[in-house]
Amino acid sequence: MAALPVQNTPAMRQVRQAYSKQIKPWEAEQVLQLAEALLLLPGMRWIGYELIRFHAGAFGSLEAERLERLGQGIDRWESVDTFARVLSGPAWLRGQIPDELIYAWARSPNLWWRRAALVSTVALNAKVDKGPGDVPRTLRVCRMLVDDSEDMVVKAMSWALRELVPHDPAALRAFLREHDRALAARITREVENKLRTGLKTPRQARQ
Repeated sequence: MAALPVQNTPAMRQVRQAYSKQIKPWEAEQVLQLAEALLLLPGMRWIGYELIRFHAGAFGSLEAERLERLGQGIDRWESVDTFARVLSGPAWLRGQIPDELIYAWARSPNLWWRRAALVSTVALNAKVDKGPGDVPRTLRVCRMLVDDSEDMVVKAMSWALRELVPHDPAALRAFLREHDRALAARITREVENKLRTGLKTPRQARQ
C-alpha cells in the first residue's frame, strides 16, 4: 500500500483484490487473524474487513463474539459503516448472528454501536446485498432509536428507513405517522422525499 503512487480507495482495493486471490487457500482463522492485525494500522481497517468478506471460509465462520472483536475501535462514521455494510449486516442477513446482538448494539451507550445497529439493517433490504426485505426487524431497530438525537444516529435512521421504500411503503408511512413527534425533521423529510420521488434530496425545479 505504501508503494502506491496514489493512495486512494480504487488503487488500494486493487491491492486488496490481489491479496484476496493469494490468501484464497488459507484457513479461516488465518484470514481473521490477518484482519485483526490490520485493525491496528491507520487506514487499513476496511482492508481487513474486505479480506474477510471476500474469503468464503473466513466470512462464513463469523459469529457474535468474533464480530464484536472485529468491531472494537469503530469511532467514526467511515469505520462504522464499513463494519456494518461489509461484515455485520451481511452476516445478520445470512443468519450467522442472532437478532439480539443487533438489538444490544441499539441499546449501547456508545453512539457508534447504535449507528452500527441501524446500518446493519441495510443489508436486509438493499438490492446490492440481495436482501429480500425485512420490514419487521428493520423497524424494530428503528423504534429502539426513535428518540435518539445524535446526528450520526439520525442520519443512519434515515438511511435504514429509506431502504424500506421498495418493500413496504405503507408500513413505512405508518411508522412515520406513529413517531411523527419523536422523529427528527431530517428523517421525515428525507424518507418522505424518497417515498414521493425515489430520491433522498430531489433537485429543486428550475425557476
